[in-house]
Amino acid sequence: MPLPLLRMPSGLQSQGSGGKLKFDDQSSQVASVVVTRTACLVGLTRDGVPMLQSREWPYGKGPGIAVKRRRLLLAAFLLLGTSACSFTPDYVAPAMPVPTAYDAPDASGGSIARTSWREFFREPELQRLIGEALENNRDIRIAASRVSEARAAWRIEGAALYPQLDAVSGYSRGRTLANIPGAGATMVSSEQISAQLSASWEIDFWGRLRNLRDAARWQYLATEEARRSVASGLVAQVANGYLLEREYEERIALARNSISTREESLRIMRRRYEVGSGSKLDMMQAQTLLAQARTTLYGLEQDRAVNRNALALLVGHSIGIAPGHLSLAEAPEGLVLPPGLPSELLLYRPDILAAEYGLRAANANIGAARAAFLPNISLTGAYGTMSDQLDGLFSSGSEAWSFTPSLRLPLFNAGRLKGNLDVAKAREVRAVAEYEQAIQTGFRDVSDALVQRRQLQKQIETTRDMLGAQRERARLAQLRFDNGRSAYLEVLDAQRDLFDAEQALVQLRRAEISSIVALYSALGGGFVADQTFQTNSTESDRGQTQ
Repeated sequence: MPLPLLRMPSGLQSQGSGGKLKFDDQSSQVASVVVTRTACLVGLTRDGVPMLQSREWPYGKGPGIAVKRRRLLLAAFLLLGTSACSFTPDYVAPAMPVPTAYDAPDASGGSIARTSWREFFREPELQRLIGEALENNRDIRIAASRVSEARAAWRIEGAALYPQLDAVSGYSRGRTLANIPGAGATMVSSEQISAQLSASWEIDFWGRLRNLRDAARWQYLATEEARRSVASGLVAQVANGYLLEREYEERIALARNSISTREESLRIMRRRYEVGSGSKLDMMQAQTLLAQARTTLYGLEQDRAVNRNALALLVGHSIGIAPGHLSLAEAPEGLVLPPGLPSELLLYRPDILAAEYGLRAANANIGAARAAFLPNISLTGAYGTMSDQLDGLFSSGSEAWSFTPSLRLPLFNAGRLKGNLDVAKAREVRAVAEYEQAIQTGFRDVSDALVQRRQLQKQIETTRDMLGAQRERARLAQLRFDNGRSAYLEVLDAQRDLFDAEQALVQLRRAEISSIVALYSALGGGFVADQTFQTNSTESDRGQTQ
């Protein structure tokens, strides 16, 4: 018969096919249960069968003292040896479910994700708004409080690895019935005063506490990245709100210029009608065109007021924006670079980092759930004084101490530990899906921003050509009308189309700059090079997890 991988103590016997075990003494029972349980969980088998599942244990009878000692030594050896093993699954990052490169030409010079928001947005007014938003926004405060909460939870889990020391004092007084020789049953009063230092320590043989600490640490880092994600999104929202403010400002200026021009045209048409050189139809058409321009102006002013309210909510207080001018030349052209490979997206986008840290936390929780199946070893001790009189509490001979090592082996818990392990595994599956989803979302955001950037550039070029043609058309239509070669309706149509083209060009220029902001935000830019929003402890905390 081949030798088993682990020889069980000779005092352990099989009792029938029911798998019930009989131990010849209490010490053998403790040693054998620990050995058997540990061997099963770490994968030790006999003839390919897990030892806990084996029906036969043909290893002799009647153990002597030497055999009993060997059992205890073997149990201790397995405990110490298994403690060096890790029950945490090896972390392997899932493959990225996206193409290896974006559908865009590569560019040299680095990525805009490495550029701080102060360098990316160089207009002082916009920098002021972003700074105030990062300081006052309520979403930022909520995210910061979650970071503080997660960091405190990490400290709590880490504290469980160390011995706990408490000062304990007590006073008790009672009266009980006692049988005193010579006196019979009588009531006896007792009084006791104690003052002790109590210490307790759970020895983390299997890494359960370490895994819980690591899971809390990864969760803290995920929360920190979530805060960065909120801040990055806030920067993009403020920037887009500011760009809309500049767009409305320029479009309102165009509308007011158009109103002035159309008011002059209406005045001329009314004068010509009054002197009989013009028709009432021409005058009504000019009045209609003026009303349309005024309606457009009122709508733009309404939209600007709504946008300012949204900006005030982001910044955290009412705002006042100095007049300015939206110019495409103010866009950070030198920083607009295609992002390269998805690995770069993985490095800089906060929500992807948060998803990865969450996956690592779920991985560590599996290790903690596995370790919970193994024996729990703890040491408890106390030292102090005890007396029945307060003045004798610190006198010689009143010292009292205790030392209690204990081992707790889970035998039956109605599937609670197995359920905890299943929960941890299910959460890891969910974390993997969330990680992959974050990568896919990030890839889509970047791809959308690149497509918008390219297409908007083409639309701007076409609209500029159209605007030049509309201006020439309006000039020729006015010239033909002045020479009596066309009706005023032709002038009105040309002026209306010219106004629409001017408005469209402003909108497209703002949309192009917004696409740059969207690309910057999609790559996680804003807080990679900028250290304002990062705590000094975050980088060191991240380093401890490596």
